Amino acid sequence: MIDIENITKQFPGKVAVRDLTLQVNDGKIFGFLGPNGAGKSTTIKMMTGILPIDQGRITINGSDMAKQPLETKQKIGYVPDRSDVFLRLKGIEYLNYIADVYHVPTEIRKEKINDLTRSFGIQDALNDHILTYSHGMRQKIVVCGVLLHDPEVWILDEPLTGLDPKSSFTLKEMMREHAKKGKTVFFSTHVLEVVEQLCDEVAIINNGQLEFLGDMAEMKRQFKDDENLEKVFLELTQHE
Repeated sequence: MIDIENITKQFPGKVAVRDLTLQVNDGKIFGFLGPNGAGKSTTIKMMTGILPIDQGRITINGSDMAKQPLETKQKIGYVPDRSDVFLRLKGIEYLNYIADVYHVPTEIRKEKINDLTRSFGIQDALNDHILTYSHGMRQKIVVCGVLLHDPEVWILDEPLTGLDPKSSFTLKEMMREHAKKGKTVFFSTHVLEVVEQLCDEVAIINNGQLEFLGDMAEMKRQFKDDENLEKVFLELTQHE
C-alpha cells in the first residue's frame, strides 16, 4: 500500500505540490493524471526518495520514505520519465549492476534477465552500449532493470512512452498480473485511453492539488455517463 499524507513541495517562487493526500491499496492499478507542470513527476520523485518532502509523510508498505529510505526503496521499482541513464554501459552491464544493487542472486538474475529481455525483444542487444539504443530500447532496458528484483510496488512515470505496440501490450499485461498478485502499480500517463482500459482508480492533479480521486464508477456518478475520461480531464484541468 502507498500512503501519501498531506505532502507539500515548494520550489523558489512556486508551490509544486500542495497538501496532497492519496492512498493506493494493494491489488490496484492506480492512474495518476494531470497536465504538464501539474506536479505529477514532483510527487513521484518524493515517493521514490529523489526529492525530500517539505511537509507531510509518505509510507510504502509500512516503511517511511523519509525515516527508512533504504528499506523503503528496496520495496519499489521505479521507471523514471527519462530513460537516458548509464549510457556508456552495455545493456547486460546495466542489468547486472541493478541486480547487484538489489542483491539479486546470480541464478535468479540470469533467469529474470533472459525472461524480461525476451519479453521486450531486446535480448540480442544486451552486448551493445545503451548509448546506441533507440529511445524505445532505452525505455525497455530500464523497465527490465526495474523488474529484476520483483518489487512489491511499481511506480512508473510515463512508462509507455517510446514503446512499440507489442512492448506496450506486454507491459500492460505485466501490470495487470502484478495487481492480480495483490501488489501495487502506481503510474502516471498522458494516454487517457490506457487509463480507461487499465486503471482501478484514478487521481487527477492540477496546479499541485488534487482535483479528483476515485474509480471509474465514481467518475460516472459525478459526471455525465456519456462523457469519456478525456472530457472529464479537460473539465477538471481547464481552470488556472
